[in-house]
Amino acid sequence: MKRFLTCALVLAAASLTALAEKPNFSGEWTLNADKSNLGPMPPPQSMTRKVEHSDPALTMTQATVGGPQGDQTVTMKISTDGKETTNEMMGTPAKTKATWDGDALVINLSVDFGGTEIKLTEKWSLGDDGKTLTDTTHIVAPQGEFDVVYVMNKK
Repeated sequence: MKRFLTCALVLAAASLTALAEKPNFSGEWTLNADKSNLGPMPPPQSMTRKVEHSDPALTMTQATVGGPQGDQTVTMKISTDGKETTNEMMGTPAKTKATWDGDALVINLSVDFGGTEIKLTEKWSLGDDGKTLTDTTHIVAPQGEFDVVYVMNKK
């Protein structure tokens, strides 16, 4: 019985340690266009992303200058525990749901622009040094599907 309790405590401690090791994406990030792959989209002149992350709450404000949608700033509040949140994208409600896949954060976003549905699946990961955020995004739109990879450096 004593051996069973010891094993159970060790497993519980290991589980708590695994939960505590989720990366924290907090910081100010700038797009490294040379290392990114934007697929068919023209690159913006600049893109910055400010992230405030205290799991499960994550707030991201992204400012883009130039690019396909022109100058814009978008703020999204996301819950990393799988709870759906509603944000606004270009004046339209966007449903967002985020979950962990190991130490990567997967964010699913769906928005309907007057009958034109766009779906994005973003997968965020941090480099080993914590100074590089890679956002691999799969986009599904009426025009087709494609992938983009944003590589961002911490300021």
